[in-house]
Amino acid sequence: MRNSTRMRQSYFRCIPNHPLNIANPATGCQKLIEIEDERRLRGFYDKRMAQEVSGDSLGDEFKGYVFRISGGNDKQGEQDIPGLTDTTVPKRLGPKRASKIRKFFNLTKEDDVRKYVIRREVQPKAEGKKAYTKAPKIQRLVTPLTLQRKRHRQALKRRRAEASREAESEYKQLLAKRVKESKQEKIERRRTSSMQKSASA
Repeated sequence: MRNSTRMRQSYFRCIPNHPLNIANPATGCQKLIEIEDERRLRGFYDKRMAQEVSGDSLGDEFKGYVFRISGGNDKQGEQDIPGLTDTTVPKRLGPKRASKIRKFFNLTKEDDVRKYVIRREVQPKAEGKKAYTKAPKIQRLVTPLTLQRKRHRQALKRRRAEASREAESEYKQLLAKRVKESKQEKIERRRTSSMQKSASA
């Protein structure tokens, strides 16, 4: 199997002295390299996203690696690239959705997920101020208020359905009445015309 890592670049028409940002999603590390020799960048010319490019042309330290341009699932290779595959950056943020917090901490539905939110410390820019922590707003959290709103929506839906059924019933009754009146008028017209014909004869 070929070694692989990921290369990300916002504008990928390579030019001399243009830094390349190589990222390894498995470890969260990034490495910025400067390529001065234009001939080493020719393998990256006119490449599209998700295409694979051999890293042999970049130098001996990338020999055997295949770089995928901004896409796909990548696996860490057998060899280590210093500063990229030999270190791991810890996750800065924790899960935000209620179900994922339960899964992360192996909680039950009875446990309060609000007590298990991972907070991060923020260092203020101004000097002399104390550091403080921030926590994300929990998504899809079921509370008494959300249940009350759901019941209210369902009640509105039932009321609209009942009103629609009543309106349909009234319309059908009115339509039947109009049809009956129309038939009665036709019968009356025929009777009148027949009486006129018999009187003239």
